Amino acid sequence: MLSLRLPIPSENALAPLKTKPSRFLNPRTQTHLYCLPSAAPKPQAKLQIPRATTADVARKDLEEEEPLPEGLRRELMPKHVAVIMDGNGRWAKQRGLPPGEGHKAGVESLRAVIEISARYGIKVLTVFAFSYDNWIRPKVEVEFLMSLFEEVIKSELDNFAREGIRVSVIGDSTKLPISLQKLIADAEEKTKENSIFQLIVAVSYSGKYDVLQACKSIAQKAKDGLVQVEDIDESLIEQELETNCTEFPYPDLLIRTSGELRVSNFLLWQLAYTELFFAPEFWPDFGKDGFVEALVSFQQRQRRYGGRNT
Repeated sequence: MLSLRLPIPSENALAPLKTKPSRFLNPRTQTHLYCLPSAAPKPQAKLQIPRATTADVARKDLEEEEPLPEGLRRELMPKHVAVIMDGNGRWAKQRGLPPGEGHKAGVESLRAVIEISARYGIKVLTVFAFSYDNWIRPKVEVEFLMSLFEEVIKSELDNFAREGIRVSVIGDSTKLPISLQKLIADAEEKTKENSIFQLIVAVSYSGKYDVLQACKSIAQKAKDGLVQVEDIDESLIEQELETNCTEFPYPDLLIRTSGELRVSNFLLWQLAYTELFFAPEFWPDFGKDGFVEALVSFQQRQRRYGGRNT
């Protein structure tokens, strides 16, 4: 019952009620208290709520920020991290295993770094999976790597699409097996609208080749009268590089594992002002702790781009 304190109503006012209200006298206030029967609720039209897409769910999950490890600040996180995943073969050799086992172990490390990067707010992760210079390796190892690339794309593509991860592949794809080329095209098409995180995989990639193909493209446009010589600047070259697939083409941080201290023909133009971090561990051993150490090191540096701090 719904209790209301009302002035004494007239008979006409009570006429619409199917059941007369009960009347009581409040001894303290000397006013009448009427108890009206509760009306049955009117049926409500069912509210149509659009179903959230899997990418929306992934975005909400990532936006619920988890606490960062000690020493890291979210506002200082690099937007683009590049990684030379080095040492898979030596990791396997130390354990008396064939090189393929090292590459398989390296895939697990990559999965972990992708997850951490997305959760920490990094926007782009570029990984050097296979150099153009690696084609000279033993045929059996190269064929194994090509089949491993196909296997990983097939097994992870649905996860990437569901989690809002965009996949891009850079490098000279003409040397890749036709089946792998088709898988790459399908992965890029299926994930092209994803915007939570971007994974760029460099396969059959060469930094020199990247700059060379950009120069050829600009030269052809100049020959066709589409570009004047005075129009050629850094911005135009950037547009022709293979990293034009991302909003953040210049890595803030480059990580190389296995103790090697060189960039090995990787993103030569794009690394002009990139902070470098060299880790002693082989890539399969480079997990969350190593990645966090690299990020902490990055956040402690002062990036001046040729200027001075004021």
